[in-house]
This record gives sequence, C-alpha cells and structure tokens, in this order.
Amino acid sequence: MDKFNELKELVASIEADAESFYSKGNKAAGTRVRTGFQKVKNLAQEIRQGVTELKNKEK
Repeated sequence: MDKFNELKELVASIEADAESFYSKGNKAAGTRVRTGFQKVKNLAQEIRQGVTELKNKEK
C-alpha cells in the first residue's frame, strides 16, 4: 500500500506543472510533466508486478 500512496503523491506533484503547461503553454513544464509520468509508469509497473506476485502466492 506504500507504493500506491507514493503513486498518488507523485501524480499530485505533477499537477502544478500540468496546469502551467496546458494553461500557460510553458514548454519546460511540459517536459517536467512527461518526466513525471515516466516515473508514474515505472512505479505503476512495480505495483502491478507486486500485485501479481501476491495474487499468485495465494493460489
């Protein structure tokens, strides 16, 4: 559950840059958004693998 909370915090931390990119056209903020979502993708994959491992242990 710790990784899930970390994922939520990571998405929340990207929000300001996303707002800056979409509403103000700040290209540097767009780069930070893309970098942040790459981290989200990697963390989500870790969570997914962990869930699969736990699910398979129960069988």
